[in-house]
Amino acid sequence: MSGSPALDDELRAHLIAQPEIILNDQDIMNALVTAHERQMGTNIVDLRGAAMDRLSNRLDQLEDTHRSVVAAAYENVSGVALIHRAVLRMLDPADFAAFMQDLDGEVAETLKVDCMRLVLETIQDEADAKVGRLGAVLSTTPAGFIDDYLGQPAGPERRKVFLRQVQERDPDIYGDCDYWIRSEACIVLDLGEGRLPGMLVMGTEDLTQFRPGQGTDLLEFFGGVFERAMRRWLS
Repeated sequence: MSGSPALDDELRAHLIAQPEIILNDQDIMNALVTAHERQMGTNIVDLRGAAMDRLSNRLDQLEDTHRSVVAAAYENVSGVALIHRAVLRMLDPADFAAFMQDLDGEVAETLKVDCMRLVLETIQDEADAKVGRLGAVLSTTPAGFIDDYLGQPAGPERRKVFLRQVQERDPDIYGDCDYWIRSEACIVLDLGEGRLPGMLVMGTEDLTQFRPGQGTDLLEFFGGVFERAMRRWLS
């Protein structure tokens, strides 16, 4: 008689009837393969076991890839929904003051950013009194400020969206909240022929929310809608 404990007859019959219980359990299968290798000894090369190990590794890699693809797809769908809601909210106001207030209010909340700023270049020495009444959301700067801030002159090769971590915050843009902004998205705006450029800035205290290498398609779309709305207000 064997010294190994006998398998319970009822359990044995259950496993024979439903072998997928073992086949679908990775831990049990690994234990069986390991026990089989020990039983064969060290002088025998089990090619089948080696092939199974390779297949197992490839399966793990495929599962990791699948999870990454699903996560990226979910993030993209969520991002599209946020942009759509923000655009609809941005189109609601009936006057420019409400439009600007919503920008750093409900629109910023919808996009899950901590602050939004509109930067307009101007050749005037002093800001118009009406601009001052719009609050911190709107900043007027001298001509050429945007090129200097982005570190890249205007031209056909310049991209429309800049994503980056923030080391030195510009008080002309962020005002009193500049000390806690850690990453930003800068969207260059074409406000129409004969007008100086503008820039929409989204700031957040999350260091990883905006960083180089991320996709910018959704932000480019949002910027395109925003600059068209601005052209109507400016006209």
